Amino acid sequence: MNKVLIAGGGAAGMMAAIFAARNGREVHIYEKNEKLGKKLFITGKGRCNVTNAGNMDTLFASVISNPKFLYSGFYSFTNEQVMEFFEELGVRLKIERGNRVFPASDKSSDVIRCLERECGRQGVQIMLQTRVSDLIIEGGQVRGVLLSDGKQVSADRVILATGGMSYPSTGSTGDGYEMAKKAGHTVTKLRPGLTGIQTREELVKELQGLTLKNAAVEIRPEGSKKKCYQGFGEVLFTHYG
Repeated sequence: MNKVLIAGGGAAGMMAAIFAARNGREVHIYEKNEKLGKKLFITGKGRCNVTNAGNMDTLFASVISNPKFLYSGFYSFTNEQVMEFFEELGVRLKIERGNRVFPASDKSSDVIRCLERECGRQGVQIMLQTRVSDLIIEGGQVRGVLLSDGKQVSADRVILATGGMSYPSTGSTGDGYEMAKKAGHTVTKLRPGLTGIQTREELVKELQGLTLKNAAVEIRPEGSKKKCYQGFGEVLFTHYG
């Protein structure tokens, strides 16, 4: 039986663990937080947008840069298969405006619980509050992981599912990038994929807490008629803009 170690117990880590275990592997998840899926709890404002029900052309058109990179991923496990996966695990889904797919309960905890249950059913071993600090690489191959307490764990395969660095308080602190570099991968310059806009106008700040739905937004540089951004969706006003 091949032994697979997974660094990170978020959505990617749990999904990887489930499918590896279903294929007869001995699977171990190492999660540095006190619970699995910590970032999932706040995804989609606590509702957990699991996928989008649009067609493939629509999905690829929504990828801002290098959509070809995701071609094999989108077709290897399609959005329809994602929906079937969660429905089979007992999470009833619903489709909302923009083809966004949410659990019918509007609770991200339902998504996390179903993934935890399936991990347990497949015999996945889960180690919480256990941080992977480095990879063990021998002869150009990854042979295991080094834990933060100094313990070395060998394996046939290691999957990095540590997330990016989008929300440090949930554990996404960019650990995996340095490990990927050590394994020979090139890591491009990191930049935010989603961020707020700071404004000088006090009026905007006075609207803190207000959310607008179905809003069209256009942004132009001061003194220019040329649009640098155009979008449609929700707008949330905060204390900074």
